[in-house]
Amino acid sequence: MHRFIFGAAIALASATFAQANETPAPADAAVYVVNLENGTTVQSPVTVIFGLAGMGVAPAGVEKESTGHHHILLNRAPFGEGTDDAELIANGIPSDENHLHFGGGQTQASLDLPAGTHTIQLVLGDHFHVPHNPPVVSEVITITVTE
Repeated sequence: MHRFIFGAAIALASATFAQANETPAPADAAVYVVNLENGTTVQSPVTVIFGLAGMGVAPAGVEKESTGHHHILLNRAPFGEGTDDAELIANGIPSDENHLHFGGGQTQASLDLPAGTHTIQLVLGDHFHVPHNPPVVSEVITITVTE
């Protein structure tokens, strides 16, 4: 019984901590890809320029109101439709081949992508790489990389 109560207390504390740390985003905030349109054909390396309206850019680890830093969701389900997105929202965006971090406050990236079709979506993260509330995400764009 004590284990159950202890486990329930930890779960409640964790849920309260996660909700207390949600970073708000202005309702009019928007992130977008400046230089690529859906359906564009390009060669690698691919430059992606990040656009942001209604908020500012700050490096990871810097907590400042109405700011965040960029992440690219590459070749995965749109934000909110991924199987791990609840975990991503609760604990932050992971760093792997499908989740690219730009925590230095970068506003563009050069991606070495193989020939083929690729999807790109931008997501703004707070100082802990957690999407804001409400999430600030771009439309998904599909590009084709040729050799």
